[in-house]
Amino acid sequence: MTPLKYQQTLELLHAIEVQLQQLELWSAQPPTDEALASQAPFCCDTMPFSAWLQFVLLPRMHVLVAGRLALPAQISICPIAEEAFRSYGSAALPLINRIADLDELLSGKREQTVERR
Repeated sequence: MTPLKYQQTLELLHAIEVQLQQLELWSAQPPTDEALASQAPFCCDTMPFSAWLQFVLLPRMHVLVAGRLALPAQISICPIAEEAFRSYGSAALPLINRIADLDELLSGKREQTVERR
């Protein structure tokens, strides 16, 4: 893994954080340990997708980047993001685009169906 890829990943993680905050989806209250222990994909049975991003994906990815550990090579978060943020309309496009950028950077694939901005 190149230092540039870690830097690009870190920049995208930060951009996702900023977009969650701008959409007022950033929470000061973390989910319960029980909610975090969910075995369902994206903890969809115990928390909103935005909480999964904030409290599961982002912290795990930060640990990988900080430790220069292997980053996921098979990642496809954009399709669920498009569904989860559909009700936000065009306001969610910057967030969806950054998530799609992360997918593409790490897996080499972009599975985005909504308009790119």
